[in-house]
Amino acid sequence: MVSWKSILAMRIDIITCLPELFEGPMNQSIVKRAQKKGLVELYIHDLRPFTSNKQKSIDDYAYGGGAGMVMMIEPIDRCISALKKHTDYDEIIFMTPDGEKLNQSTCNQLSLNKNIILLCGHYKGIDQRVRDHLITREISIGDYVLSGGELAAMIVADSLIRLIPGVLNDESSALTDSFQDDLLAPPVYTRPAIYNGWKVPKILLSGNKAVINDWRHEAAVKKTKERRPHLLN
Repeated sequence: MVSWKSILAMRIDIITCLPELFEGPMNQSIVKRAQKKGLVELYIHDLRPFTSNKQKSIDDYAYGGGAGMVMMIEPIDRCISALKKHTDYDEIIFMTPDGEKLNQSTCNQLSLNKNIILLCGHYKGIDQRVRDHLITREISIGDYVLSGGELAAMIVADSLIRLIPGVLNDESSALTDSFQDDLLAPPVYTRPAIYNGWKVPKILLSGNKAVINDWRHEAAVKKTKERRPHLLN
């Protein structure tokens, strides 16, 4: 008999030249709990052992000249090929500033996959042939440039893991996050009801669930109209 955990478990492989960057963020909080529950398997792969040169370098000068080094195709191809010998991957994703911009809809879609690879770029970029022949999808976390794709990969991994059923203590929590219904989340409050003379809206203390839900929806629409009006289109 197959357990529900084995059915829901997601495997995420991250390829990087700086594996030590993942030691803290990927072993804390929700991501750590998800791994302990067996709901996600997270593997970090150092790219350097997959290069054939003695110096273990993974980059070289760009053909045609220009500033900056380029990640070579060989170690990336060898690493991906080694992983694919044991696992069938739904997506092989390259983290790059010029990829499709990450949003909640993309996170929802990717969270339904069973196995994915996240490839972290570095230096000036990667050999274009990697993008042409080995990658299935390219994702950006925003219109700016980081030192490498490691932080972006952490963001993508975290955004997917929290959507896996059973990861959050209250599964409905993820469904009420900002962007799930193309609205920003409404304001939230907790105890005490009055602090420093600042009061929680009375309607939230009424106990009337229907009225509270209406208030939250109206507050979400108002907030979205002020801060992300394009979502309402």
